[in-house]
Amino acid sequence: MSPRLPAPYHQWRNADGDYEDKPGWWKSATLDEIRTHGYVLTPGRYVGAEEVEDDGIPFEEKMTELSATLYKQFAKSKELETTIRTNLEVLGYGE
Repeated sequence: MSPRLPAPYHQWRNADGDYEDKPGWWKSATLDEIRTHGYVLTPGRYVGAEEVEDDGIPFEEKMTELSATLYKQFAKSKELETTIRTNLEVLGYGE
C-alpha cells in the first residue's frame, strides 16, 4: 500500500483501530446503505456535511459585513490592476 494514504483509511482497515466517521469528510457505508442508494457511490450521499458552529451573528448582518469586505477587495484589485498595467506599459509590454 502507498504510504500516502491518509490515516483514516488505515484505521478503517484495522479492525482494532480507532476509526470514526467524520461528517463532511469520510464515512464507512454499509452495503445496505449503498444498496438503498441504488449502488451509486457519489460521496455526498454518505458523508453528509460537517457540523458548523453558530457564531451568533444574524445572517443579514454577516452578509452585510462580508459584502462590504468583498467590495473593498474589488476596489483594491482594480487599483492593483491599474498599477500593474502602467508598469508593464513603462517596460514596453503594454497592450
